[in-house]
Amino acid sequence: MSSGVELPEVLGRKILTREAAQVEYGPSREFRLVFTNGCFDILHRGHVQLLVEARQLGDRLLVGLNSDGSTRRLKGSGRPLQPEIDRAACLAALECVDAVVVFDEDTPAKLIAALQPEIMVKGGDYTPDQLPERDAVEAGGGSIVILRYIEGLSTTELLEKAYRMKER
Repeated sequence: MSSGVELPEVLGRKILTREAAQVEYGPSREFRLVFTNGCFDILHRGHVQLLVEARQLGDRLLVGLNSDGSTRRLKGSGRPLQPEIDRAACLAALECVDAVVVFDEDTPAKLIAALQPEIMVKGGDYTPDQLPERDAVEAGGGSIVILRYIEGLSTTELLEKAYRMKER
């Protein structure tokens, strides 16, 4: 996971391998872990608000980031717009994010099963029944919190708006 440009050390420390995330954020931890995940292809206010609110629900916030391959499978061949290292760096730069871990599967279910977070957060554009990782969260004793969705603040809507502007 490299874009050829070295990350500032403070960001690099917050971007963890899966193994490092399991050691630092695994079930033997002594703090309340909040987990959320996504592609975060174009970081926008809706993302930031969700992350800030998610962090307030526990002691640490770990963000699972879909890899480039995972994002492509979920969003289509034109995505992601930014490579995973750049998306991870943007997330790691946020004060509310304690760490970022990239995963290659289409869902974070295996990562969640290994970490057993107390809380998993998703935006209001989801319901718990729509989450394939729900069983992994609940099997580990965790709960799902759905935060409100802010209409008009999604990557897809931003891309559509940019496309319409280009067509003018």
